[in-house]
Amino acid sequence: MNVIDCLLDEIPLPKMARVRQYFDRPRVPDVERELRVQLDRENPLGSIREGSSIAVAVGSRGINNLPKIVQTIIAELQKKKAEPFIVPSMGSHGGATAEGQKALLATLGITESSTGAPIRSSMEVTQVAVSPRFGVPIYIDRLALESDGVIIINRIKAHPAYVGPYESGLLKMVVIGLGKQKQAEIVHNIGAERMGDFIVDIGLEALKHVKLIAAVGIVENAFHETARIAVMRPEEIASLEPGLLTEAKVLSARFLIDEFEVLIIDEIGKDISGAGFDTTIVGRYSSPYITGGPKIRRVAVLDITEKSNGYGGGLGMADFTTRRAFQKFDPEQTYPNTLTSTFTEGVKIPMVLKNDRQAIQACVRTCNTWDYRDARVVRIKNTLRMDEIQVSENMLGAVQKRTDMRVLSAPEELAFDENGNLF
Repeated sequence: MNVIDCLLDEIPLPKMARVRQYFDRPRVPDVERELRVQLDRENPLGSIREGSSIAVAVGSRGINNLPKIVQTIIAELQKKKAEPFIVPSMGSHGGATAEGQKALLATLGITESSTGAPIRSSMEVTQVAVSPRFGVPIYIDRLALESDGVIIINRIKAHPAYVGPYESGLLKMVVIGLGKQKQAEIVHNIGAERMGDFIVDIGLEALKHVKLIAAVGIVENAFHETARIAVMRPEEIASLEPGLLTEAKVLSARFLIDEFEVLIIDEIGKDISGAGFDTTIVGRYSSPYITGGPKIRRVAVLDITEKSNGYGGGLGMADFTTRRAFQKFDPEQTYPNTLTSTFTEGVKIPMVLKNDRQAIQACVRTCNTWDYRDARVVRIKNTLRMDEIQVSENMLGAVQKRTDMRVLSAPEELAFDENGNLF
């Protein structure tokens, strides 16, 4: 038995109970129908001529119903006898290569065969202007710029590194998504403390130079279901997006009991969040310019999803991880985005333990409770799955006092396999 085994093997772990968290749950019952209704009502495609080349900008986020939304947009364009194609619009994601960005779309269910449209992936950009306030050069994907029109599709939600009226959403997609690695690098080098201002300065000017036909904004509820779809004309983005961001924040998932000692996250990944996990849920950030969230002393990340393809952003915001997750960490997939964004905290390697049991025990051992058995422990699968969580037995009294939480099972010991990993 080595020294680490001696220090951790006797650390007690609590029994855990399954608990339901209740959130407001507005949903779009038929996403395809709602999108078609809005396209008919707003009629942004009315001026498209036969044979027009239309770029449909799609990002790197794992958005619910994204394939269906893209397919519907492509089908509507084809009804107009236009010639749509898909442009990956994700800054430096996908390893900052054309092939990597196309491959990333495939993991999201966006392929040429599934959408019926070609995917034209390139990292080439063209400078179209200089921003009026800060004098920043503005770049746009060359293929999108040379098309007869552009449609952007993106989810609107809180950004993991800064706060502003436009965070992750449509305006940011115009700036960083269509601006590719070159624009992403410029904006991130400015620093997160001013990123919100630069997104507005660059984005509103960029809109004047992109032949934007329409924008499709998506708001999700706490269950990552489509809560709202908003089809906007280009001139409506500036006024409508901030309200949709506010709505998204109100609907977002969170810990209803927001102070405890230990959080176990079964998995993180690019398919879960650009930061690996939703930082606003966990209260851990790669940027010093955003704060808030729950009070959690120690966080263990146990694994990286297969769909993340080795992207391990988010590990650095944890205190402990496992050899399994560490061995999946791929610098080639992870570091290009970090070198562009300049947010280095999220890709540092935390203390690596041999298995899940030791990673959790390390959290309990270092969380500074008088008695290890006093540690309040919460376990989640990932930050996309916040409706059902596990809490330690000593938290059940607090759960039972709430009307928005319900105990689903009696407390049970955590079950580990012969390798010390959770079933």
